[in-house]
Amino acid sequence: MARLSEKIGYGFGDLSSSMFWKIFTYYLPFFYSNVFGLTLQDAALLLLVTKLWDAVSDPLMGILADRTSTRWGKYRPYLLWVALPFAVAGVLTFTTPAFGYTGKLVWAYCTYILMMTVYTAINVPYGAMLGVMSADQKERNVFSSYRMFFAYGGSFVAVAMFEPLCRMFGNDAATASEGGMNLPADASAWQSAMIVIAVLCLVFFLLCFLLTRERVKVDAADAAVESEASVGRDVKALLRNAPWWILLGVSICVLIFNSIRGGAAAYYFADYVDGDTFMGQIFGHSIMLSCAVFLSVGEICNMLGVVLAVPLAKRIGKKNAYIAAILVAGVFTAMFYLLSGSGAVNYWLMLALQAIISVGAGVTLPLVWSMFADVADYSEHKNGHSSVGLIFSSSSMAQKFGGAFGSSFVLWLLAAYGYVIPEGDAIVLQSESAVEGLRSLMSWIPALACLSGALVMLLYPLSDSRMTEIQSELKLKRGGDVR
Repeated sequence: MARLSEKIGYGFGDLSSSMFWKIFTYYLPFFYSNVFGLTLQDAALLLLVTKLWDAVSDPLMGILADRTSTRWGKYRPYLLWVALPFAVAGVLTFTTPAFGYTGKLVWAYCTYILMMTVYTAINVPYGAMLGVMSADQKERNVFSSYRMFFAYGGSFVAVAMFEPLCRMFGNDAATASEGGMNLPADASAWQSAMIVIAVLCLVFFLLCFLLTRERVKVDAADAAVESEASVGRDVKALLRNAPWWILLGVSICVLIFNSIRGGAAAYYFADYVDGDTFMGQIFGHSIMLSCAVFLSVGEICNMLGVVLAVPLAKRIGKKNAYIAAILVAGVFTAMFYLLSGSGAVNYWLMLALQAIISVGAGVTLPLVWSMFADVADYSEHKNGHSSVGLIFSSSSMAQKFGGAFGSSFVLWLLAAYGYVIPEGDAIVLQSESAVEGLRSLMSWIPALACLSGALVMLLYPLSDSRMTEIQSELKLKRGGDVR
């Protein structure tokens, strides 16, 4: 039985990853178009190309991690080796060089490709650790829940800190002109804010390395064969793994949902809700609604969803809990379309819907990570080898595909609806068509992704009872290799 400190330590890893991931999802499209100075079309293509490359690199990293052997284990050492490059790459991504447009575009491609490559190099092995930290399905659920609880905790810290840090380093001298977004237009302020976040990420990844350990020796019964294992064998086994395909599809749908809503939020508040907005007074204190407040409420409620994931899974099973949660998120997301961009009642309804949506979304992620660990066991049971790193890298690949299409889709749709990027300090009143695009991106479009994910999950065949049988047989096969 793992100690509490190890569960917390494992959570620190995704706390760090999620701080970067949420900033990239929520603010990077806005940064590239409204601060860095790229056109919507160029920024959209940049996000698509870099994340598609990153998605392709994920299985390669999984294969490499599966074949790593050190005194610290297969996957854990990457937390130590890649933590510093991870932090540095994040700062470079939010650095605006004094180049012409073409030079800046090349810089953006190079730094973001570097960032996503380094993200893969640390996050794929980190995810694969779940399959070797415990052989027990229930304990994996607990580890996964700690992971996602801290992931949303990191996301909350990032979104709660990032805008205030940008304003602090910008000395409130220049604000984005898109209707009071209250974010500095000064690129150096964004870079300085990212340095603070990057240092925190470095520290938490190092703590994750120090507090965790690998317990399960994967494919122990086939140790003689493992030295001759071929990449082709693992890939063929993966392609024949039906549950893997299903989870891949579900993950892509959910990440499209998250990326569209997250990427559109900054624009939505800049041009529809009009930045920092007065909601009323409570106990004599003014309550303001801003993008940061909206996103922070979402992250807190995501954490609540993570807490509910394990008891829900125990009560109705992981598959049923997942379907119910994603449908709740989808239905209430669609209701966003009915909200007006003005009036205190509408602002409170925005927060209420955000809370419900985020609880539902929070339930889904620890369940899907636990299911990927089950898929690795299913592969070992069926093929004699689990390829934990390759399987977990596929989940990261799904995130990148979903994030690539989701973030790029936001920018392309805004361009199609006629969204205008302000020049300098000019204030732009967006057209009715552009506002309609913003409303759609926050409502029925991501809701369709939720519905698609629920329909795909209906096909998932590994019930809790089936996994209990598989793990009992694997326990006999592995013998004394779990320690």
